[in-house]
Amino acid sequence: MTAQDQQECGVAGGGMSRRGVLAGLLGAPVLLVAACDSARSGGTASGAGGAAAPRTSIAAITVSPADGTADAPFTAPVQVGVASGTLASVTVTDAAGRQIAGRLAPDRASWTSTTALSSATRYVVAAVAVDKNKLQANADTSFTTAAPAHTFVAYFTPENGSTVGVGMPVSITFNTPVTDRKAVQQAITVLADPGVEIAGHWYSSTRLDFRPEQYWAKGTRVTLQLRLKDVEGATGVYGTQAKDVHFTIGRSQTSVADLSADTLTVTTDGQVTATYQVIGGAPQHRTWAGKMVISEQFQQTKMDSTTVGLGDEYSIPDVPHAQRLTASGTFVHGNYWSAPAAFGNANTSHGCVALRDVQGADDPGTDAAKFFRSSMVGDVVEVVNSGDRTVDPANGLGDWNLSWADWKAGSAL
Repeated sequence: MTAQDQQECGVAGGGMSRRGVLAGLLGAPVLLVAACDSARSGGTASGAGGAAAPRTSIAAITVSPADGTADAPFTAPVQVGVASGTLASVTVTDAAGRQIAGRLAPDRASWTSTTALSSATRYVVAAVAVDKNKLQANADTSFTTAAPAHTFVAYFTPENGSTVGVGMPVSITFNTPVTDRKAVQQAITVLADPGVEIAGHWYSSTRLDFRPEQYWAKGTRVTLQLRLKDVEGATGVYGTQAKDVHFTIGRSQTSVADLSADTLTVTTDGQVTATYQVIGGAPQHRTWAGKMVISEQFQQTKMDSTTVGLGDEYSIPDVPHAQRLTASGTFVHGNYWSAPAAFGNANTSHGCVALRDVQGADDPGTDAAKFFRSSMVGDVVEVVNSGDRTVDPANGLGDWNLSWADWKAGSAL
């Protein structure tokens, strides 16, 4: 330190004791120089280094759900607010990086999400606010939504990736009754390529089917879109599925069983391809009339009268080439136990339509085997002149027995 420095800092002229000089030699002169620098600049020293204290924003951001919440309700919106400031930006993203839309209040003092949250999902919130002095405040939080305590599932037919006949509707059954049919139906879409109008019809609180006005055109590609995740189907009961199901319509084949002539006439792609002699239901067990859709196919199956409420009238362990037409037990199937002369001439069955066959279902040349091989799930078999009433449309896949007007009247939309 020069004499000039000592004079400017007030240490010359005996103003410092020996102890003060010793202290100066051990390091105090650094502080003295700092103080002098402050004095020269006219500033105020702050701390050991003389730097000015940083200014802090007075804007205070609040986020709901609170940071770290593990079971936030997914039915409630995200809300961000600020006191003593205005919001500059708010982003809410899920684990996949998708942003949740929201609305900023006109005074920029609050923000509310407008997109529904998903259950059991982690979200990250980043908010920025500024105060009246343009100083910035930040809030970075995260939370996880709760999983619903009660859920419902939709079971659908046909299967994903399948090829089906022109009469196959989209049929959905729910494992718990649906009370908000509109909300559930809005979350389900059926699309066709080529396009055609498709409408839904509720048979009950647990069954919803979709179909076009006429049979599907062959080659149509159909997509079922299920967007039921977090849809409240009944009070406190939420859907879990978000998936697409695709299936294709195969060749066009429909058949007519005329039980006054006891024939089954098959039309494929507009041409009659086969006519078979059949046996229909006896007068005390008439076959349902109307349009029925093949829903299952069995190379061989057991049929027992006790399962359809007919007592002990029959039990056949190996019915060949059986194709289900109704949920109540109507089939078109092979018959090896009736006399050959009965086919085309008599109605003696318990309600099914029977074609000539052999025991063991291993002869590919029988009428039943030929019809079985030419058929697929989704083909329509229409029964006429049976003497019985039209089958209940809900009994199996009998959707085509309702007029288009009656069908659309069963929609919740």
